[in-house]
Amino acid sequence: MEVKVKEAILENNKKQKEFYNNKKKNFATAIWSKVRNGIFTQIKKNIGIQDQSYVLHKEWFGDLSTKKVLDLGCYSGNYWSIHLAENAKEYLGIDLSDVAIAKLNERIKHLPNAEAKAIDFLSDDFTADKFDLIYAYSVLHHFQDTNLLIERLNEKLAKDGEIISYDPLETSLPIKIIRTLYRPFQSDAAWEWPFTKKTFYLYKNAFNIVERRGLLGKTKWITLINILPVSNERKTKIGLKWNSQDWNDSKTSDSVLFSCMHLTMLMKKKQ
Repeated sequence: MEVKVKEAILENNKKQKEFYNNKKKNFATAIWSKVRNGIFTQIKKNIGIQDQSYVLHKEWFGDLSTKKVLDLGCYSGNYWSIHLAENAKEYLGIDLSDVAIAKLNERIKHLPNAEAKAIDFLSDDFTADKFDLIYAYSVLHHFQDTNLLIERLNEKLAKDGEIISYDPLETSLPIKIIRTLYRPFQSDAAWEWPFTKKTFYLYKNAFNIVERRGLLGKTKWITLINILPVSNERKTKIGLKWNSQDWNDSKTSDSVLFSCMHLTMLMKKKQ
């Protein structure tokens, strides 16, 4: 059964590759992307938290000079791809899109210890392993079968290896309702699986979660504050307060974490 499931996923990933090579979104997907990447990105910019997770990720990287790094699903390069390639002992960026990987290879061709490959992480053709760090920025939620992915991640990690992830959550009721209404019209629905509570607990059971943070919990409601006759200074103050509560309280409180729209984690392989 597991073989058939894997084969189905690999076949579906060929469609995903074609999608990201061409970037063709239908109207519904384009609208949601605008909301997700437009409105909420603007909210983060307005209250000065746009790079909050990126800064934390850099802290989590630690000393890269001794690490073999896998940049999983990196497309043509994410926020930290070049930094990882320049500083890691060994860097490999992989993505389904050969078009994107060609661009990344051009950017890192001067680095002797760095390379990028267009390959499926689940494919038997991907044989590299013993990674000290797997950086998966907005990637893990593209895998429908979490158990299969977790098994593969463990196979590829070195002893004491770590994973840094960042993914959308579907645990806040308003967001779940919106996503449920939108999903039948979504052009990339076959490979978009925002984390549920069950997904989170599967990762929690499989790895040691060293640290975790949630974003856009209370803070997402700043969209409503923005339409009120309140000064920009007051709006910013409210946004910063709410974000601080989301960011700090989600470290230990599952209820706060599950009110958020995004989750980032530092996970370590269990012995």
